[in-house]
Amino acid sequence: MRNLGNIAAGIDFWRRNLAASSLDTQHRQARKAGIASFVGTTIEWYDFYAYSTAAALVLGKLFFPTSSPVVGTLAAFASFWVGFLARPIGGIVFGHLGDKMGRKKTLIITLMLMGFCTTAMGFLPTYAEAGVIAPVLLIVLRLMQGIAMGGEWGGAVVLSSEHAPKGKEILYSAFAQQGSPAGNLLSTVAFLLVSMLPDHQFMTWGWRVPFLMSALLVVVGLFIRASVDESPAMKELQAKNKVVKLPIGEVLRHHKALVAMGVGACVIALSATYFKTTFALSWAVTSIGFDRTQFLSVITFAIVVQLIVQPFGAVLATRLDLKKAIIYMLAPEIVALPIMFWMISTGSTKLAMFGMALASIPHSLYYAAMAGMLAKAFPAQVRYTGISLAYQICGMVFAGTTPILGQFLLSATGSIVSVVALGVVHVIITMVCALMLVSRMRSDELAREQSGVAQRV
Repeated sequence: MRNLGNIAAGIDFWRRNLAASSLDTQHRQARKAGIASFVGTTIEWYDFYAYSTAAALVLGKLFFPTSSPVVGTLAAFASFWVGFLARPIGGIVFGHLGDKMGRKKTLIITLMLMGFCTTAMGFLPTYAEAGVIAPVLLIVLRLMQGIAMGGEWGGAVVLSSEHAPKGKEILYSAFAQQGSPAGNLLSTVAFLLVSMLPDHQFMTWGWRVPFLMSALLVVVGLFIRASVDESPAMKELQAKNKVVKLPIGEVLRHHKALVAMGVGACVIALSATYFKTTFALSWAVTSIGFDRTQFLSVITFAIVVQLIVQPFGAVLATRLDLKKAIIYMLAPEIVALPIMFWMISTGSTKLAMFGMALASIPHSLYYAAMAGMLAKAFPAQVRYTGISLAYQICGMVFAGTTPILGQFLLSATGSIVSVVALGVVHVIITMVCALMLVSRMRSDELAREQSGVAQRV
């Protein structure tokens, strides 16, 4: 009996050690997946934001020359929107691949495609050198860039979320979200440095440097992303032969309401960046009298604040009731956005810095939590496709139109108040849809629990 007891104790000892070892391995993979998602999305967003900064500063003059600077800027912002028009296509195409062949392989493809497009932009001839072919090539590359971005974000969020320990999906999804301010910061700093060049040098070759830097960043990103395992949820779907044949069809048949709520829940999280950077940069330089280097430093400061503050949003969403967290994070933006535009209008660099940093806090907190919310809302079989579709449709309809619609409203009314009103509407739409999405998530979870109890009985 004593021997049997010793054997049982030995088995229990090894079982506990194996369980602990398995848990350590899971946590290591989760951290690795989070870091890989952060690095990958940082590079992808660097590429995407580099274009938005260039559109505000230089592309209108070099690729869309007209007698009116305002018309040239509108044309550049329209080409900026083209990337958003292509993003839902990327969400569908790469969402399909990610839900069928795996998250990891798909994310390697999106990173390579984005890097190629951005680097190629750095070699493009201008309108003065090649005529109409120059803007045509620019728009084609922007379309391809949008397709790549359409597949990147959803995959990075899903990979992080599905590797996360149970109950920490929102926290680990926030790794992917950090890529947006980090990429924005890198691209802004890159343009800040080259904007210090004399005008002639900046307009001839300086603006190309941030685009060409993408090639080096992509090599680093590919090395890190290739080292990550496929997500456990995807492995399980493949092992049990539960992979959906046509994910987009499944989403449109059974999850249309989730997609619609997801679109609305993303609005200010996406558009705020383009209110602050693309539109505000153009407005501040052309209408208020800021020097381009001066206002890029304002934006840089605000992005640093976002980078520091943003992760706390995921912590709040994990520790508080999710509905309360959404209200606490978003409501202050209704006040912060008008303050930001007023402070920029003073022409004071210090006030502009303070206003933009203040307006960055609410939507940054919410942006960190939003990805995990969306990932939890969709079932694993269509998760990549579902969250990509919601996010990218929002980008196309709301975020991509922000600079051009803001410029149109400003030109039509002659007042920044109309642009502020647009921003406040975006905040309200986001808050209402996010609260609806959480209610739907909870009812779906309750239904699954009741179904599981019924099956056991």
